Amino acid sequence: MPFCVSLCPYCDFVVLSGAAARGPRRLLEPWFRAVLVESDLRADAQDQRFGAPGGSARPPLASVYIGGGTPSLLPAPWIGTLLERVAARFGIAAGAEITLEANPGPSELGDLGGFRAAGIGRLSLGAQSLDAGELRRLGRRHRPADVEAAVGQARAAGIERVSVDLLYDVPGQTVATWARTLGRVSSLGVRHVSAYALTLDDPDREGLTGSSGDHLPLRTGARRWRVRARPEQDADRAADLYLQADDAFRAAGLPWYEISNWAVPGEESRHNRAYWRGFAYEALGPGAHAYDGALTRRWNAARIRAYLAALLPRDGRPGRLPPGGEERLDPSGALAERAMLALRTSEGLGPELAADRHVAAALDWGRDAGLVEDVESPGGRAHVRLTAPGRLLSNELFLRLLPVQDAREQMLG
Repeated sequence: MPFCVSLCPYCDFVVLSGAAARGPRRLLEPWFRAVLVESDLRADAQDQRFGAPGGSARPPLASVYIGGGTPSLLPAPWIGTLLERVAARFGIAAGAEITLEANPGPSELGDLGGFRAAGIGRLSLGAQSLDAGELRRLGRRHRPADVEAAVGQARAAGIERVSVDLLYDVPGQTVATWARTLGRVSSLGVRHVSAYALTLDDPDREGLTGSSGDHLPLRTGARRWRVRARPEQDADRAADLYLQADDAFRAAGLPWYEISNWAVPGEESRHNRAYWRGFAYEALGPGAHAYDGALTRRWNAARIRAYLAALLPRDGRPGRLPPGGEERLDPSGALAERAMLALRTSEGLGPELAADRHVAAALDWGRDAGLVEDVESPGGRAHVRLTAPGRLLSNELFLRLLPVQDAREQMLG
C-alpha cells in the first residue's frame, strides 16, 4: 500500500504522498480497486498451476502482511474486504498471522478497533526513534509520546502483538539519545522490536527506477538531505549502537532471532521468518516482490500510473497483470542465498546446506575469523551460527558465500 501523508527523505520504499494520498485527487480508491483485480489474476494463475486453495499442492496462507507506505490510512472496511478476497482466492489458515503496518500519531494510526475486527492480529509500528530531535531530522510526523500512546491503544483494541521498528546511525544520534530510545521502548513491554541501520542508497544510480524498476526516482529534496546526512554517519558508532541495542533488548527479555530483530520467545514474526527460511510467497501492489520458493523472484514495477492502467483499463477491457520484472536464480546462486538467509537467524545454518563444498569453505574462513560458531540445536543437530562480531561483519562472510562471478561483481560494484 504505497501511500503516506508525507515522504520521509531517507525512505526507499515505494511511497506516494501529498495529493496522491489525501484530497480530491487521491489515488487510494483506484489503487484499492486495482489491487483486488490483481489478487484475482494472481489467484487465477495459482489455480491453474496448483489447483484450488486448500488442496495438498496448495495449502492456505500461513501469514498475510499489509505493508507500505502507511496502510493504517486505509478505512478498516477496506482491510476487511481485502482480507476476505485473499481468504476466498488463496485461503488463510486458521490462526494465521495477519499484520498491518501503521504510523504512530493521531492522524495516521487509523481505526485500530476496526482493524482488529477485520482480522488484524499484529501491528507493526514505524516509530524509528523516541527522541524528538531525531524524529524531526528524519522527517517523521509523530512525537515520542505518540509511540507510547499507540501501543496502549493497540492493546485496548485487542491487538496484543505489537512490534516497534527503530533506526540507528541516524544523523546527530548519540549513545545517550539511543539509550533513551531503547529504555523507553523496553518500558513499553512490547514483544517484538526491529532495529535497522539507516542506509542511504541511490536507487537511480543502481538502475532500480526505470519503467520496470521496483523503486521510484529520488525526489530532489530527498537527494539533498541524503548528501548532507551521509557525512554524519559512522560505521564504528553504528556497530556500538547495535551492540547497545542487543544488550538492552536481551535484558528486557527479547533475545535476537535475526540480525535486525529481537522478540520474546514465541513472538517472532512468522511472516518474516518465511522469507528467511526461503518459503514461497505471493505479492500484490506497486513494487511488491514475490518468490516461488525455488529459483524465480518476481516484482511489480513501482510506478502507480502503469499499475492502474494495466489493472483498470479505461476502454473497458479486462484487467491484465501489471508491468514488472523477473529474476531466475541459478542453482548455485539459490544455494548461496538460502545459506545467507539462514545465517541471518539465531537458528543458524543446518548441516544440509553446510555440507556444500563452497559453503563449507566460506564457513571455515568464518570460523578462523571468529565470525561463526558451531552450536547444537534443541533437536540435537549441529548448526553454524553467527557470533556477535559475525553479526556486525556478516557481509564479509556473505560475500564469500556468493558464486565466484557474483562475488567479483559485488566487489567491483
